[in-house]
Amino acid sequence: MACNYFCDGVDKAPQRSLFNALGLTEEEMKRPLVGIVSSYNEIVPGHMNIDKIVEAVKMGVAMAGGTPRVFPAIAVCDGIAMGHVGMKYSLVTRDLIADSTECMAKAHAFDALVMIPNCDKNVPGLLMAAARINVPTIFVSGGPMLAGHVKGNKTSLSSMFEAVGSYSAGTISLEDVQEFENKACPTCGSCSGMYTANSMNCLTEVLGMGLGGNGTIPAVYSERLKLAKHAGMKVMELLEKNIRPRDIMTKEAFENALTTDMALGCSTNSMLHLPAIAHECGIDLELDYANEISARTPNLCHLAPAGHTYIEELNEAGGVYAVMNELSKKNLIHLDCMTCTGKTVGENIKNHENKNPEVIRPIDNPYSTTGGIAVLKGNLAPDTCVVKRSAVVPEMMVHEGPARVFDCEEDAITAIRGGKIVAGDVVVIRYEGPKGGPGMREMLNPTSAIAGMGLGSSVALITDGRFSGASRGASIGHVSPEAAQGGTIALVHEGDIISINIPENTIELKISDEELAKRRAEWKPREPKVNDGYLARYARLVSSAHKGATLG
Repeated sequence: MACNYFCDGVDKAPQRSLFNALGLTEEEMKRPLVGIVSSYNEIVPGHMNIDKIVEAVKMGVAMAGGTPRVFPAIAVCDGIAMGHVGMKYSLVTRDLIADSTECMAKAHAFDALVMIPNCDKNVPGLLMAAARINVPTIFVSGGPMLAGHVKGNKTSLSSMFEAVGSYSAGTISLEDVQEFENKACPTCGSCSGMYTANSMNCLTEVLGMGLGGNGTIPAVYSERLKLAKHAGMKVMELLEKNIRPRDIMTKEAFENALTTDMALGCSTNSMLHLPAIAHECGIDLELDYANEISARTPNLCHLAPAGHTYIEELNEAGGVYAVMNELSKKNLIHLDCMTCTGKTVGENIKNHENKNPEVIRPIDNPYSTTGGIAVLKGNLAPDTCVVKRSAVVPEMMVHEGPARVFDCEEDAITAIRGGKIVAGDVVVIRYEGPKGGPGMREMLNPTSAIAGMGLGSSVALITDGRFSGASRGASIGHVSPEAAQGGTIALVHEGDIISINIPENTIELKISDEELAKRRAEWKPREPKVNDGYLARYARLVSSAHKGATLG
């Protein structure tokens, strides 16, 4: 296999002198240089085990004839950042991760890369970087957390947030809350339901950038270390064959990702990240297309928070490949796409049978004949907004009620916990979009408070912010244009009637065109919430949510 860029020639002697300073041998300098992008840190539970993954990947690379070199990527824990100013810094890290990884990889002329992410923005950020850098690349994540156990039931982070709401409603005791606190999140790994991190790790498999099991093998299983070693070996094969990310992440691969997303019932955040990753590949992924795919794709999984099964059970049932194999029975998957295995999608998923029809519904017996995510449009969201349809109870699929309007998340939470929100209401949280937030905060606190107060089947929530994958109920986010740009959501008055029809993909503010035009003429932009630092720069540059909240 060819040596790296620095291995030959007198003109590269200065660089080799610095490699000598690293302690590299002459033999190591003559091998391909493989960058290992580690998102290990000691504050994010999904990343605390990544040091073990890194060591396994390095061993795999070395066994296959490469010279592995590790450099870092940052990661924010959305659960820890939730409900305070920290959440403004979550989505924005996606672009920092992509930018810094691009800088490191290009500056040091790596021949190939192994990306080791795990949590929400870390995965798409590194996928964006992989597309930009476009050297042979493979992904292996840190893996999902095992579910917790409280009073005989499996639990996850969303159970914990909802327990706080239930305590506010007086339906559980402080001792019950403390039991959840100690048992809901029992191991390292990305949170145990089909939240954003696990959604994106599963979709990395579907896109063809991760080996089978990347999205589902639990973090604490030794099998994940084996997967990491295989990833390290496989990247050397990709280098030898010169298979690059843009060879893998094609338009058809993104169609596969959207299709499997609908079957799995992934987080609505995938509707931000897939367009952003596609953008880096030179592909325009319009959100409207998601409804076309949803219309023909059955929803096969109800993983937490939509149901009572967890990622560990999806793994035991056959994993992502088994879901894709079910979809292929109705010709819903492009089987000829190249993947990081060096084989096609069809070759990868062949013989991966569904081992548990209670976890993965057979294609002829789905939860619904349409997909898990719906993109809505109407005068309240002229560009688009997004809802996780698979996590909405039947009685809320069509809803009409009075708007309860709040200009920030904190005010809404105070009202919900104070008993000021009642059945039938439509909670509107605005000025929380990519520009207005800035940073487009997740709204797990208010959605969990609504569920915990027993209002999950009677109250809708609409925002130009976004939702954690742990949110459930009629939680409609990514309203575009956002309030800070003068979108209709900025013009809603307290008590206005809002009509939501998820099966028809519509959302309407029930006022006349004349009244709407009058309010628009009277609207004035607000002063930015943040005027310095990275957030201010981000707010100036970021695009609309319906374009993936990209920076360029």
